[in-house]
Amino acid sequence: MTISDPIADMLTRIRNAGMVSHDFVLVPSSKMKLAITKILKQESFISSYEVVKARGKSVRQIKIYLKYSDQNEPILSRLERVSKPGLRVYVQQKEIPRVYSGLGVAIVSTPKGVMTGRQAWREGVGGELLCYVW
Repeated sequence: MTISDPIADMLTRIRNAGMVSHDFVLVPSSKMKLAITKILKQESFISSYEVVKARGKSVRQIKIYLKYSDQNEPILSRLERVSKPGLRVYVQQKEIPRVYSGLGVAIVSTPKGVMTGRQAWREGVGGELLCYVW
């Protein structure tokens, strides 16, 4: 079975694991997914991550350790895919949205790499608006 939107699949896996209070979730690895995971770690939405090899397979996976509050609520309350394979969404520097009044993060794929909306705005670049996280 091939997945038509691997990033949406990754976000759904993280969302589902958080709803049932799993400690971690395994996601098939790619450069784009690893870049998104790094941003989630940098913005303190997850506690950590590591790239592991699946047992008996040559496929690498990203093991994402989820973060919870003192009341055992997931820190990641929403993960929302914006640009989809059927409808790509591109923004210029001036059009980069503020997510959840600045509490959330827009993740943008730019010519300078995958970065948060804030970083892209500072760098003066736009790009494909991948997802919102808060």
